[in-house]
Amino acid sequence: MSILRAENIQKHYGDLKVLDGIDFKLDAAKINAIVGPSGAGKSTLLHILGTLDQADSGELFFNDHDISKLSGSKLSNFRNSSIGFIFQFHNLLPEFTAEENILIPAYISKIDEKSSIARAKELMKILGIDKRADHKPGQLSGGEQQRVAVARALMNNPSIVFADEPSGNLDSKNAEELHSLFLKLRDEFGQAFVIVTHNKDLAAISDERHQMKDGKLSRLL
Repeated sequence: MSILRAENIQKHYGDLKVLDGIDFKLDAAKINAIVGPSGAGKSTLLHILGTLDQADSGELFFNDHDISKLSGSKLSNFRNSSIGFIFQFHNLLPEFTAEENILIPAYISKIDEKSSIARAKELMKILGIDKRADHKPGQLSGGEQQRVAVARALMNNPSIVFADEPSGNLDSKNAEELHSLFLKLRDEFGQAFVIVTHNKDLAAISDERHQMKDGKLSRLL
C-alpha cells in the first residue's frame, strides 16, 4: 500500500510551467530517488510532496487521506509529526548542541521532555554520534553534522523522510557512509525516503528511480 500518493500535480512560476501533471507514489520501507538536470523541478516537487510548498492544482494523499487541502496549524502539526527533512547544508542551529538540534521537532510538538531526550540519545547511538552530543555544529565534521540532521529528521518517528541532495556537500567517504545509513534505516526500521539527488551511487541503491525532465516525471527501470 502506498503511504504517499500524488495525482496530477501542477506548478507554475509566472509563465514557466515547472511541474506538468506529476503522478507519484511511495510505499513504506522504500527509498525512492528523483534524478534529473539542475532546474528541472526536482526540489520543487520534493517541497510539494513534503507540504513545504503548495501545488497550483492536483491532489496529495497520505495513507489515503487527502492532505492537499490542509492549512495553518493542521498542516504544521501533520508535517511535524509525520514527515522529516534532510537538506544538503544541514540547517543546524549553530548556538545549539547536537542533542539540542535533534530535540527541536520534539519541542515543537510539545512531547514529554524525558521521553524526547531518551529518543534523541537512542538515535545518536544508532547513528554513531552519541559521543558528540554536547558538541555544537562548528565542532563537528561535515559527516557528523549530516548525521545530526538525519537524527533530527527521525526524532518524531516520521513515516517519510524527504532529503534534498543529502550527500551533495559531503566528501566521497562520508557520502558512502550516509548512503549505507539510509539502507540500514530502511531495512531495520522500515523508514521510507524520497531523495532528490545528483549522486549516481545513491540513485543506484534506491528501490525506485524517477527522472524529472521538462516538467514530467518518468520511472526509470
